Amino acid sequence: MDFLELLKSCEVCPMRCKVNRINGELGFCRAGFDCIVSKAFPHPWEEPCISGTKGSGTVFFSGCNLKCIFCQNYEISQEMVGKPRDLKALAEIFLRLQERGVHNINLVTPTIYTPQIAEAINLAKERGLKVPIVWNSNAYENVEILSKMEGLIDVYLPDLKYYDDEIAYKYSKARNYFEYASKAILEMVRQVGEPEFDEKGIIKRGVIIRHLVLPGYVNDTKKILKWISENLPAGVYVSLMSQYMPYYRTEEYPEINRPLTKKEYDEAVEYFFEVGLENGFIQGEGANSEEFVPDFDFEGI
Repeated sequence: MDFLELLKSCEVCPMRCKVNRINGELGFCRAGFDCIVSKAFPHPWEEPCISGTKGSGTVFFSGCNLKCIFCQNYEISQEMVGKPRDLKALAEIFLRLQERGVHNINLVTPTIYTPQIAEAINLAKERGLKVPIVWNSNAYENVEILSKMEGLIDVYLPDLKYYDDEIAYKYSKARNYFEYASKAILEMVRQVGEPEFDEKGIIKRGVIIRHLVLPGYVNDTKKILKWISENLPAGVYVSLMSQYMPYYRTEEYPEINRPLTKKEYDEAVEYFFEVGLENGFIQGEGANSEEFVPDFDFEGI
């Protein structure tokens, strides 16, 4: 079956809304058939092995299958700021970024547009796209859909947000988040394995797992780190992020309406090493600054 045909009764993500997106029906993520894109530019603030010296060719998609109440990108994830782009236009965006000399094409929040992105990547490759493709997702994915991306994606950069399902539903409206995300990450590792780097330290292939430490929930972070240490190859990288800041709707949730403390983050870093993890990235003070939130000004689209 044509990959795009899946959009006629959409079960692309675990929400399984079964709406006909080809006819313009909208489900939980509010995405129709055309991809909504808000910005495409050489991003300098990703992990060093992704942004390098020339930037990561980052394409920000609008819409999301999570409803994170602290989302820094809520303008696009929840409010759908962006412009519709068809498959040919999306392929052209990838090629223009490559022409600008970026190290890779970095697809941010791609899950809800998986069939369209697969088609656009193939179109772009026919026209000379050669740089690695990075799948930068929240990991709330269906494995049977993700498996169709094998051979198209070089680097997987998933978030592993929550271990506890009650926390996941409270803050992101995601049911069974860890069950889906952990299976998705195992599939990602199966496809591309441990990270491989070029002579300049830029990633060519492999998995890097991101985890944002939430204030008051260091114990949930520890459960995630323990799972990674016990279930994934030692060479998989973990990016342990301290950049949480009260944003969007956090005023409605007083318990997380504050920055992460240095003590909390240090405790998470200490546990990272305690469970035997060795490869990854940590963030210094000042990472939770609005200056690192992109301006979604339609650049590059």
